[in-house]
Amino acid sequence: MTLWTLAQRAEKMNPSVIREILKVTEKPGIISFAGGLPSPRTFPVEAFAQACARVLETDGRSALQYAASEGYRPLCEWVAHHLPWDVSADQVLITTGSQQGLDLVAKVLIDGGSRVLVETPTYLGALQAFAPMEPDIVGVNSDTEGLDIDDLGCKSPGARFLYVLPNFQNPTGRTMGEARRQILVERLAAVGVPFVEDNPYGDLWFDHAPPLPLSARNPEGGIYLGSFSKVLAPGLRLGYLVAPKAISPKLLQAKQAADLHSPSFNQRMVAEVLKDGFLDRHVPTIRALYKHQCAVMLDALAQDMAGLGVQWNSPDGGMFLWVRLPAGLDAITLLPKAVNKGVAFVPGAAFFAGEPDPRTLRLSFVTASEEQIRVGIKALAEAIREALP
Repeated sequence: MTLWTLAQRAEKMNPSVIREILKVTEKPGIISFAGGLPSPRTFPVEAFAQACARVLETDGRSALQYAASEGYRPLCEWVAHHLPWDVSADQVLITTGSQQGLDLVAKVLIDGGSRVLVETPTYLGALQAFAPMEPDIVGVNSDTEGLDIDDLGCKSPGARFLYVLPNFQNPTGRTMGEARRQILVERLAAVGVPFVEDNPYGDLWFDHAPPLPLSARNPEGGIYLGSFSKVLAPGLRLGYLVAPKAISPKLLQAKQAADLHSPSFNQRMVAEVLKDGFLDRHVPTIRALYKHQCAVMLDALAQDMAGLGVQWNSPDGGMFLWVRLPAGLDAITLLPKAVNKGVAFVPGAAFFAGEPDPRTLRLSFVTASEEQIRVGIKALAEAIREALP
């Protein structure tokens, strides 16, 4: 007999499919294209070692103390200064990873039964963050550039907000073009639906920076989420949220209730690393590495998937590409067969708010070596070939 009675919202909480798959990839010899993990080769260890020493030497007691919920002021100012629209540091809230930003948005904006619009497919972590608030999550039809504006118009009446990742989307790697962004912002403003713009990958472009954020086009109509995880290190668990002044006090109150504040020592270390233009020197090295890794995977796919009826896209940045299996195959069923051959991926079904496409899967190209990519794609092709009807 259990003593514990779960809240109804707890029933809406489910384990991350990706986290469960990552447990499988810990087996020796498995080449993983599953995790959305930045390459450890990009972590600026020496820069943080120096910043750690400086922070402890110059302001150690404050760095180890409780701090303001809003975040370390110099870091908030850095964020505000580096965004491509007019932002006050008072609008910036430092979060414990951008994932916490999604949790705060859910708590402040979603009631049970609220209509929340998302892309098809969308980021699994957002679906997990929203689900405990018991919304009606509605997937908007999407193509290679993102949201279908006409379908958005049909589904927008009564929506609390639209959640969207315009840059190198997780899971598909697609990017929303200039024309689509402008139409989207105008259409949302016309129907009175705000947006939540998630941009953890926007700095990871290969050849050309993506168009201006949605938030730069309508600052009062959106909440913007950013992250230091993909350009510095995810273990620091630091992100940020930029909100219109009309909504930022409530988000701050939700933050205070959640964790009081994000780690003050980590915030000061990041501010110390960033203060001399470090990202301008560091991020290009990440872009170059990821561009090369992506090219290797695309080449391997072209060679090994020839004649199998497999489709994939060619992203302009980020960490992922999206694959569609030939008719008759199911990515969830294929996964254990692939693991038996030494390679893992994420089935795409988990990324859909509505009816999933069972033929889809996500591949990450950033953590495996060039040799592992070629070996892993060849193994995946063998698994597909053997599974074909």
